[in-house]
Amino acid sequence: MRPAESVPYDGSQKALVDRVSAYLTSVQTLIGNFQQIGPDGSRATGRFSIQKPGKVRFEYEPPSPIDVVSDGSSVVVRNLTLGTQDLYALSQTPLRFLLADQIDLLRDTNVVATSRDSNFVAVTVEERQLLVGTSRLALMFNAKDMALRQWTVTDPQGYDTTVAVSNLDTTHKPDPNLFKIIYERMLQ
Repeated sequence: MRPAESVPYDGSQKALVDRVSAYLTSVQTLIGNFQQIGPDGSRATGRFSIQKPGKVRFEYEPPSPIDVVSDGSSVVVRNLTLGTQDLYALSQTPLRFLLADQIDLLRDTNVVATSRDSNFVAVTVEERQLLVGTSRLALMFNAKDMALRQWTVTDPQGYDTTVAVSNLDTTHKPDPNLFKIIYERMLQ
C-alpha cells in the first residue's frame, strides 16, 4: 500500500523511473542464471524462468535443497530435502513488482531513491505493512540497454538478500509446467 506522503521527483528522475517501468513492462518472458547472496553472506546459484503475469521459478543448484515457484497467485518455497513447502500470497512478496504485466513504479509503489551513472541505473521502492514492517526492493539495470542486472530485498528486520542475474534470454517461452504448485503437498 502506498503511503500518503510521496517524494517529489524532478523531470530526469521521473523519466528514469518511467524508463525502468517501461522496460519491466516490456519483458514478458525471461530465462537466465542467478547468483543469490543471503544476509549471512551465503551464496547460492541456479537458473530462473519468468512468464508474466505472475509466474517465476528459481531452481537452485545443489547443495541447496530450495526451489521457489509462483503460479501467478501464490509463491511456494520448497525444501526438497525436508519435503516441505511454505506458501505465500504473491501480492505480499516483492516479486509482484517484477512479475506484474503492466508496471508503473511511480503509481504502484513508493519510489524512495533513484540513481544513474555510466554503468547502472538503480531504483529503490519501499513498502510499509502495518503488521510486518517496512521492506525495500532495490532494482539495478544496465545503463545502456536497461537490462535487469540485480535486485536486493531488504526485509523488515533490515537483512539484505541480493540476486544478480546473467545470461538473460527474453526470446524463449518457458515450459508452463515449471510454474505448477502442487497444493496437495501442503495437506500432508
